[in-house]
Amino acid sequence: MRRLSIAASLLSLGLFTPASAQTPCGGSFSAFVDGLKAEAMSQGIPQDVVDGFFRTVRHDQTVLQRDRAQGFFTRPFIEFSRQLISQNRLDRGRQMAQQHAALFDRARREYGVAPSIMLSFLAFETDYGSFQGDFNTANALVTLAHDCRRPELFRPQALAMIELYRRGMIDPATTVGAWAGEIGMVQMLPGDILQLGVDGDGDGRVDLRGSLPDAVLSGAAMLRHHGWRANEPWLHEVRIPQGLDLTRTGLRTQMSVADWQRLGVQPRHGNLPQGGMQASVILPQGHRGPAFMIFPNFRVLFDWNQSFTYVVTAAYFATRLEGAPIYEAGNPDPGLDRDQMRDLQRRLQARGLDTGGTTGILGANTRAAVQDTQAQLGLPADGWPTPELLRRL
Repeated sequence: MRRLSIAASLLSLGLFTPASAQTPCGGSFSAFVDGLKAEAMSQGIPQDVVDGFFRTVRHDQTVLQRDRAQGFFTRPFIEFSRQLISQNRLDRGRQMAQQHAALFDRARREYGVAPSIMLSFLAFETDYGSFQGDFNTANALVTLAHDCRRPELFRPQALAMIELYRRGMIDPATTVGAWAGEIGMVQMLPGDILQLGVDGDGDGRVDLRGSLPDAVLSGAAMLRHHGWRANEPWLHEVRIPQGLDLTRTGLRTQMSVADWQRLGVQPRHGNLPQGGMQASVILPQGHRGPAFMIFPNFRVLFDWNQSFTYVVTAAYFATRLEGAPIYEAGNPDPGLDRDQMRDLQRRLQARGLDTGGTTGILGANTRAAVQDTQAQLGLPADGWPTPELLRRL
């Protein structure tokens, strides 16, 4: 699932309806569709366009099944990254960088985004455009808007897709993509395409499915929109010293690179940026596993995907494309399976801590709650939940 902060951008396009005027979720699907039609027409979209859009829209139970079963993101970083990063994927990325060097140079020049970052998302989102999803996008968005789990996320995207249809940019009967409504080689949501889509090949239309220039430059424009800084790093593998105060690690603490180095944090290869750039040190699988220093650009990547493990993997893959070595896996402590993680989240919530729900996914909120609890219990406070922590709780 892509970005969650979509309301503000859609408000600027006139496609976000205040909660008091929104079509209620749940109930009869046909009644919900009727309400969504009325909502679209109230925003100035002609009735014939609205009727044409909904002519083929159907409820898709498979979309809901995928929404409820995102087990892929429960895998720990080492397993997750090893599954996504292969020599073939690295070779293809480097070949694409050479083959389309002028395009990626343009993305860097106009938007400040490094080629390796765009290649990383092309690789992980659609395997360099070779598989862009097979869910009917209109069905997916309207189904998820009707569902009462996260309607506030998907209703504006359904309305944005109607606007794309009004502009002749998509066909709701044939446009397919990911189960959560993302479209094209870099998997952008309709609202982002409306606001940030770029006609990279100059043919007068934005086509993220069939045009690599459109996809790459639109993705780069979106990253810049969310705060990407030109000519700055995003992630660098480091080694942490024994005795480091682990409560300083994690996304919540930022210090200058110089301050981290004074604490004994050193690059495993190459050099860290000089000066007072702010940075955090993250330990995806605890203090016995890999360690990375992250910079402001890393945080921008969460506007593309909310999964911590996915973002770390994508950021690291981009450094591999630029020549970084394979990370030191170390010997991490065992983690928890999904049922154990849900149990842990319930126990942390019972202690008054915010885990972001009981999803069984180790997200940023759960990591922070784990780190605070580890510190209270005298365990290594690295944010990595272990069977020992669960036993102590």
